[in-house]
Amino acid sequence: MIRHKPLTIVFYAGYNDLAEGTSPEVVLADYTSFVRRVHKALPETRILFIGIKPSLERWAIVGKVRDANAVIRGYRETDDRVGYVDVDGPMLGWDEKPRADLFVSDGLHMTPKVYARWTTLVRPFLE
Repeated sequence: MIRHKPLTIVFYAGYNDLAEGTSPEVVLADYTSFVRRVHKALPETRILFIGIKPSLERWAIVGKVRDANAVIRGYRETDDRVGYVDVDGPMLGWDEKPRADLFVSDGLHMTPKVYARWTTLVRPFLE
């Protein structure tokens, strides 16, 4: 029995996996597995993937982050119940690197300013 039956699931995952060496293809496989399980039980539920963020601390893996985001965006095109929100661009400054003011001192975890920005990006998918 399914306890909750959401109309939309907002999903963020893969960042730590990439940092630990997981490939973008495995991140996609894990996500598609999740989508299949949800849609088997809740075929009308929409799933919105928030793109994997860039960060100051893990800038060395930004290529993997962007590759993972690209394959997930591509997957979105296979199912109209799946959406994608790009957070890469909105987190970058003029130098095309993550804005320091969006992160706490560790350069990894985000400030409330980011969550407010993400809310603005996600809201249209929930209305």
